Amino acid sequence: MSPYLLILLAALLWALIGVFTAGILATGVTAMEIAFWRALLGGALFVAHGMLAGHLRLHRRRDIGVFALFGIFGVSLFFSAYNLAIDAGGISLAVVLLYTAPAFVVILARIFLKEKLTAPKLVAVLLVIAGVSLVTFAGDSAGVTVTIASVGWGLAAGVGYASFYVVGKRLLKHYHPVAVYAYVLPIGAVGILPFVEFAPKTTTAWLLLGLLIVLSTYLAYLVYYLGLRRAEASRAVLVASTEPVIAASLAAIFFGERFGLWAALGAGMVVLASLIGVTTAGRKHSQD
Repeated sequence: MSPYLLILLAALLWALIGVFTAGILATGVTAMEIAFWRALLGGALFVAHGMLAGHLRLHRRRDIGVFALFGIFGVSLFFSAYNLAIDAGGISLAVVLLYTAPAFVVILARIFLKEKLTAPKLVAVLLVIAGVSLVTFAGDSAGVTVTIASVGWGLAAGVGYASFYVVGKRLLKHYHPVAVYAYVLPIGAVGILPFVEFAPKTTTAWLLLGLLIVLSTYLAYLVYYLGLRRAEASRAVLVASTEPVIAASLAAIFFGERFGLWAALGAGMVVLASLIGVTTAGRKHSQD
């Protein structure tokens, strides 16, 4: 299969996160519990895969700290904040704010890694600021609720997602993706556990949780990295960035969510900024 079809499949599976999560929330399960089971059982699948394939060896002890950091930010924060954003404001708003991640990468890399702030990176950051402002001040749209909580959790999810570029990329240079997720997902589950209130779950809730874990976590990450191995980084990013478009379309079909004109313009600016930010990073790393 073409690597770009694999990446497109991953984008589709990630776009389904909102549909599955909203469906589980409707059964009375909390956002934090959903995040916990996704991290714990998704991690269990990667551990089983890693044991069968022999990918679980820890190469360097100092990497334990990096795994822990990625687990807390890339799983505990990201999974929890994204679910809370969906719960507070709807799928469309949450996925748009998630894609502020590359702007956070630019800022964090400038502060902590002393990376140069180039013109394309600055444009990406300004587009994100303008786009989020438009989405926020446009107010509620059909099925989309704009509040301090929904915007705040969405931006927090963007920060968590940014760790995939800042921290996760470092680990993926030395470890197979299966090993990375076999370590970081269980760590992330431990980070979420203190905030979980467990509730009785219906058959529907368990079914949707199973789909979220198997399709949108285990399979999505697996096919994405299988595709990324054989794809050009910049083209791969363009394909993967169809996720917010697909997610918003699914939210419109299943939940009647629709942005108003100004909010839609702001959302488009955030997605454009994401493309600029990540393709710039992709070109840089391809030259390293």
